Amino acid sequence: MQHSVQTRHIDEIIATASRASWSMDGQRDEDMIRRSWARCVNDHGLDPTRSQPARIVDGGLLREHQEQSEEFLRVARGGMEQLFKRVSPLGYVLLLTDAQGITVDYIGNDVWDRDLKRAGLYLGADWNEEHVGTCAVGTCIVEQAPLICHQVDHFDTTHINLTCSASPLFDPNGAFMGILDVSALTSPQAKESQTLALHLTTMYAQMVEDANFLRHFRDNWILRLGADWALVDVSGEYMIAFNEEGRIVGANTRARKTMAAIGEDGVAGSVVGRHLTDVFKASMDEIWRVARAGTTSDRTVLSTRRHELLYAMAVPPRPGVGRMQRRLDRVTEPAEPADFPALEKLAGDDKKMQRIIDQAKRLVNKKVNILVHGETGTGKEVIARALHDSSNRRQKAFVAVNCAAIPESLIESELFGYSAGTFTGGRSKGMRGLIQQADGGTLFLDEIGDMPLHLQTRLLRVLSEREVMPLGAEKPVPVDLTAVAASHRDLRRLIADGVFREDLYYRLCGATLHLPSLRERTDKRFVINRILEDEARQMGVEAEISVQAMSLLLGFAWPGNIRQLRNVIRFALAVCDDGLIDDVHLPQELQPEMNEAVHDEPQIPEPICVEQVSAPEQPRATGEAAILMVALRKHRWNITAVSHELDICRATVYRQMKRFGIVPPTHL
Repeated sequence: MQHSVQTRHIDEIIATASRASWSMDGQRDEDMIRRSWARCVNDHGLDPTRSQPARIVDGGLLREHQEQSEEFLRVARGGMEQLFKRVSPLGYVLLLTDAQGITVDYIGNDVWDRDLKRAGLYLGADWNEEHVGTCAVGTCIVEQAPLICHQVDHFDTTHINLTCSASPLFDPNGAFMGILDVSALTSPQAKESQTLALHLTTMYAQMVEDANFLRHFRDNWILRLGADWALVDVSGEYMIAFNEEGRIVGANTRARKTMAAIGEDGVAGSVVGRHLTDVFKASMDEIWRVARAGTTSDRTVLSTRRHELLYAMAVPPRPGVGRMQRRLDRVTEPAEPADFPALEKLAGDDKKMQRIIDQAKRLVNKKVNILVHGETGTGKEVIARALHDSSNRRQKAFVAVNCAAIPESLIESELFGYSAGTFTGGRSKGMRGLIQQADGGTLFLDEIGDMPLHLQTRLLRVLSEREVMPLGAEKPVPVDLTAVAASHRDLRRLIADGVFREDLYYRLCGATLHLPSLRERTDKRFVINRILEDEARQMGVEAEISVQAMSLLLGFAWPGNIRQLRNVIRFALAVCDDGLIDDVHLPQELQPEMNEAVHDEPQIPEPICVEQVSAPEQPRATGEAAILMVALRKHRWNITAVSHELDICRATVYRQMKRFGIVPPTHL
């Protein structure tokens, strides 16, 4: 019997895929199912005679999908739990999938756990139509309309005992987000038995969407509208979010689909982006009276431009968001510093750097995240700290995070922290993450391009919602921070490669500063002298650079930029005598440049190392060279002591060393 059902089912799919006599655009379940059958055979290349087991993705991929839907998951979970209470006695389970058809949340009955997993009604199940054929989730993703996929509606015979009802979910801006699905392992044969399940699925999908809409636009006024006076304040059919100027910034799914704005040209169009007076036959004064009424009454009625009468009530913005509050915030801001010494000492007369510093001065106290680009070693963290030290946040913490240096297994707990008892061996009282530590100050995210993709989603939420959810915590913690991110990599290329989130990029680059490389700068002498001053002060010495050494430093290409220059200065200060850095004190990496700078000596002998003087295979050193080498070895390369013994000045010692090709052992 079962075999004959499968045979008829396969024959029907093949026959349907070979003809187009069914509706191409109908919204009945039968139309959508048959369109899906045709796609599976003709577009996806699936074979109805081959049964495939349920696809369950591995834990790592599942977590990545969950992280990308993290905000929405928390909102949807409450609606799913309420729906499950109503359908679980009838044997149903709930699936929440993302836009790719991966089940990112699931509520089921543990008694049937093994059977549900085998059937694919489980967390991590992949219900994309391209893989598993016609099914409620996969077909709903394509059609983006509620539907029932009942028993033999399924393409794969593995699933013909299941019954599934699915409804699409859209984000507050109208983008498709995923699917809410109610499924059961067995059911009555009649498809009509699932009508109530579909209605419940659709109703709760709208409730989840509306809850997400209210959360997303909580900083704006929101109008609830409906034809029923008694229900509009709890479940308005339409919701419209608008700002203080009366401009519509968002509308829920039903409002976007069925309401229209009539512009001055008399043409109807989308409500989002238009003014409230383009939608309603009312002035803004009348709309504000409705909004501030607080409760429904006979007076809270608005007429649309299409002559529909709708009862209305309004949800005000969360406290502290209004224009008056913003004015108060500006009045109570701490006074800006009169000058910016931390920024001004970063550059001399280089035009590119001066332009960057001028921009930075304008940005220090703005609530704008900043992205710093530049080659490795150009001073991205230095300018980030200078921004912090020049701002009103300078009394708060500056927290630097190298996203490439923290092990991936630790970066989540390091960034977001964790509550007590989250980890075995963790701190008994939990730990405040680096993001919380930067509350009120500046969070510097170095090498942001190396942050794992699944953590980029959590960081995006922190930046957009200004709250952080520690691992194991039940409630988010509000944070007030300004983020400065840095990378030497091309983030746009990383976005194209799919390893960096585009929405995070735009959240970070409120302003972008491009630091030039050291070889491009015209103020290298200023930079060299500033670093010499800093390093000498830390060593507790006074130092200067000879003309020859400065010439070499100015002419070097500096592939490692300012970081490399700082290391060279540190080395030279460590090996020089009396704080005078001459060309011979520079590291070996600069010696080719040194040799090219000597034009009056067409040929330079091979370097003579003091340890090799007596080696028979080395060039024989005689006369002045031998005397000099003996003195250098005797005094352990102390140039001052050598000059005293030979009764010549230190500069002459250096010139003779260069003339005879004598190189200190440390340089070799």
